[in-house]
Amino acid sequence: MKDRKFAPKGPRGGAKPFNRPGKSASRPSWRDRDSGPDGPVILYGWHTVTMALANPARRIRKLTLTENAARRLAEDNIETRVAPEIVRPQEIDRLLSPDAVHQGLLAEADPLPSPDIETLKQEGMVLVLDQITDPHNVGAILRSAAAFAVKAIVTTARHSPEATGVLAKAASGALELVPMVTVQNLARALTALNERGFQTVGLDSEGTENLSDVALREPLALVLGAEGKGLRQLTRETCSVVARLDMPGEIKSLNVSNAAVLSLYVGASRLGLMK
Repeated sequence: MKDRKFAPKGPRGGAKPFNRPGKSASRPSWRDRDSGPDGPVILYGWHTVTMALANPARRIRKLTLTENAARRLAEDNIETRVAPEIVRPQEIDRLLSPDAVHQGLLAEADPLPSPDIETLKQEGMVLVLDQITDPHNVGAILRSAAAFAVKAIVTTARHSPEATGVLAKAASGALELVPMVTVQNLARALTALNERGFQTVGLDSEGTENLSDVALREPLALVLGAEGKGLRQLTRETCSVVARLDMPGEIKSLNVSNAAVLSLYVGASRLGLMK
């Protein structure tokens, strides 16, 4: 299921204004409303919001701050770009899920554009996500991707979380650093990468050889499968290599976000990118 619970309803460029919540229980919060794929995204938390403010490609529609957050932004000389609305922390609490750690910052912004797969540079590494649906995992993968200078993440339009809310918070600002390429058909996208000279390496516990033993080369596309299901059959067949991550312990499988950072480390080390 897509992570839509934080996105407000309304057409692109015309979201409803933020009003100070009253006592009426009938007023829906952002977590209760839904939006289409072109609607605004909700960003909250210090790193998530400040990285968005620093990204000239990100259009900020509305910025809501607590007094403490506004003071901290001023002390750090961070330009808000839009006139913020100052509210009490409880008013931001009402707009998010109970476990959301917003640190006094909430932004409503336009989604970042999705580059075309044909525009990806034929260098370094990219990640391809095969229907990974957990926004926490995708956010953690984005954060690792930014740490390893991944050129882009390729994901499907369906069966993947939207770049808003929980995913954005888990990414801790990495959404502003790593382009997200959204495709309709993953097998066709992998075929396009193969034709453009990428080495497409699928990660699967049933892979024919250990990733550390594969002769890796640039440009490299590492392909990760969904939680529990792994790579789909057509995805496996389209990858140029299907490899596994061998580990010495009793547990042989990793959470997909952990598998991502391990495979990125192996890839970056083998390609000489750890400089």
